[in-house]
Amino acid sequence: MDKKFISYLLRKVGKALGDYNMLSEGDKVLIGVSGGKDSLTLLDTMVLKKRFLPFSYDIFVVNVDFGFYKDESYFERLEEFFKKLSVNYYFIKGELSNSKKEINCFWCSWNRRKEIFLLAKKLNCNKVALGHTLDDVVITFLMNLFYHGEISTMPPILKMFSGEITLIRPLVYVTSQETKKYAEYKNLPVIDFECPYYNKKFRQREYLKNLLEELEKFWPNIKKNIFNSLKKVKQEYLV
Repeated sequence: MDKKFISYLLRKVGKALGDYNMLSEGDKVLIGVSGGKDSLTLLDTMVLKKRFLPFSYDIFVVNVDFGFYKDESYFERLEEFFKKLSVNYYFIKGELSNSKKEINCFWCSWNRRKEIFLLAKKLNCNKVALGHTLDDVVITFLMNLFYHGEISTMPPILKMFSGEITLIRPLVYVTSQETKKYAEYKNLPVIDFECPYYNKKFRQREYLKNLLEELEKFWPNIKKNIFNSLKKVKQEYLV
């Protein structure tokens, strides 16, 4: 059963890679790994997919730490995991408290991405992969719809810096529940950490996450249907 699930999840990743043409021969891909179940699942599956795809690509890994991890020994376990996968890895440590900006989820994410893209340019990586799942795409869509009055979300693939780097999200067909199951079965070194800058926007995202979980009890396919609706926009029926 578990092996069938692993194959099932790998097929989902492969379909996303193919549907959106995320990878090509000779790509150098930098994967951002926070230590959560999603990013670790992304890394593990991207390494496994190299065995089956008809072309080669190089994988680099980066962990950006702003001092949120309480257990310093975690980095040793993470490093062991990277070595086991035989990937080139980098650890970046920084502080958000030195910034004059208000420290919140957006500012933290912006700085984290900044460090990742700077490293990608330094390593001449043409792709950056992040572990956003189908849940993240759906929740971001609802966030923008409810709180910003616009229809938009995280795209599976996005060209940045005039095409110099392409951001890819290979887990867009995978749910958060599936990455949890995958991480548990593969015994990935997942770490839970509490954000010290928990704020209103984070609570809004948590509210929508809980709302979707409640709605799933009545409509099990609701997240998948919302995701698919973003690919079936009938513009002639919009205002």
